[in-house]
Amino acid sequence: MKTNKNNPVHKVLIANRGEIAVRIIRACRDYGFASVAVYADSDIDALHVTMANEAFGLGGNTPAQSYLNIEKLIEIAKKSGATMVHPGYGFLSERSEFARAVQQAGLIWIGPSPESIDTLGDKVQARHIALQVGAPLVVGTKNPVKEASEVVEFAHQHGLPIAIKAAFGGGGRGLKVAWQMHEVEELYHSAVREATAAFGRGECFIEQFLHNPRHIEAQVIADTHGNVVVVGTRDCSLQRRNQKLVEESPAPFLSDALEQQIIRASTDICRQAGYVGAGTVEFLLSQEGMLSFLEVNTRLQVEHPVTEETAGIDLVIEQLRIAEGLPLSILETPVPRGHAFEFRINAEDAGNGFLPTPGTIIRFDAPSGPGVRLDSGVVAGTTIPGTFDSLMAKLIVVGSTREQAIVRARRALAEFNIEGVASVLPFHRAVIDHHDFCEQFKVHTRWIETEFNVEIPPAKKQLPQVNQDLTRTFIEIDGKRCELGLPAQLFSGMAVTQNIAVQEAHIADNSPYNVNAPISGILFNWLVPQGDKVLEGDVIGVMEAMKMEVQVIAHRSGQLQYAANQGDFISADCKIAEII
Repeated sequence: MKTNKNNPVHKVLIANRGEIAVRIIRACRDYGFASVAVYADSDIDALHVTMANEAFGLGGNTPAQSYLNIEKLIEIAKKSGATMVHPGYGFLSERSEFARAVQQAGLIWIGPSPESIDTLGDKVQARHIALQVGAPLVVGTKNPVKEASEVVEFAHQHGLPIAIKAAFGGGGRGLKVAWQMHEVEELYHSAVREATAAFGRGECFIEQFLHNPRHIEAQVIADTHGNVVVVGTRDCSLQRRNQKLVEESPAPFLSDALEQQIIRASTDICRQAGYVGAGTVEFLLSQEGMLSFLEVNTRLQVEHPVTEETAGIDLVIEQLRIAEGLPLSILETPVPRGHAFEFRINAEDAGNGFLPTPGTIIRFDAPSGPGVRLDSGVVAGTTIPGTFDSLMAKLIVVGSTREQAIVRARRALAEFNIEGVASVLPFHRAVIDHHDFCEQFKVHTRWIETEFNVEIPPAKKQLPQVNQDLTRTFIEIDGKRCELGLPAQLFSGMAVTQNIAVQEAHIADNSPYNVNAPISGILFNWLVPQGDKVLEGDVIGVMEAMKMEVQVIAHRSGQLQYAANQGDFISADCKIAEII
């Protein structure tokens, strides 16, 4: 390896935030590369910012203003002297225009080619490739649909349930499942809205939806020398809102024939597409044992650590090697060394419909001990903004067998304590004791919504925390983050004012006419015009927080009067309208 800690060969700009940015920074350190962080205004004191060799502000607090701003990212890359760009996952990681912009700026893109992103990121084209290589597939539209009537026609022809899926993107955004005919049209429009907001394109296609399937995936790495290797399989069936909560590797309770079919199909699809880099080929497995290709994620997955732990390979370093033009460090699928689980630790209230809970962490006691790894983007004192994903950390637990990993997971989850924001820890503790998961493995992608019957009490409401002992702040010099120490007394008046403002913002008006925000987030859209009559139970608006759409429901009948505007950020339980 041609690296030197004092004079690194490459400097990597990480176009992301949170735990994945921290993960990439650590890989850069291990490999001898320097790292450059970027941050939105609300992330100025985030862990990834303090850990990187350098950090530059993007300005703004929304994704569009910050981590999705290609022009700013390229400008910072040039200003910092970066030679490589790693997109992480989410944000711009599967946007070919970003990959092209990086390459056109003379920088090395750590990921697949823009052409591969276009081909496999378009789920319609990915289906065509899967058909060409003989991968298993369910019935679906050959091309994106143009209007809701086509979706209704498909549902009548092939039956329900159907999946309405964004042709571009991933991570559960722009994916809706229709179970009843009357909801098809609105779910189509909702999928288009989500896809447009998340990926800039709203095209959707339709597939038959396998009832209660397992979600199985294969981790693939491929280099510029023609080597394509499936590193291992994962089961990611435990999901809510089509986003994963618990993953494990290798995928348990698969026959050898099924495992080989997954490995062969994944290798063939990636080879046919000329894929280079780390990627994931995803499948659905029906209760009857029918396997169907789902999609290819042309990036590093959130759940990559479980494969790292069972395969004995650092996938981020492998990405760096591939970007340098080096061959893969392994050339065949390794035999798994034990079993691993990953528990996503999201700032969500598991006892209240997994609603996001932005706020400030006041206590973060992480577990440790044999078989425990924590990939975290937060510490005590970190503020979780409502404008980004709710993922705080990932708990990875490894054992020599699945049974030992379960025992260790129970111990690690019992040790984990987070205060200041709600978390999904109570859900994980319940799951790791549930016989459907631990013994019979009856879980599927809708198991949480349809069969998980453990009652989890709602989290306690957390009051906003204001730091009265502020002794340091940050300034930007030519966009670069610099720390500035100042006497705490200078900020005492400001802190008091801020505290009063926060308290006033959270004063609840208990008027029976009020429509209050169901979550802390952005008012995405009003669905009913100002002044119109509504009926109790009508969907009158949509709010969005942490990659989640939540409907605003009329609690009574009457005339709707807005108290908030589209695009406003509103705290949970605060008034957004009246029905009089």
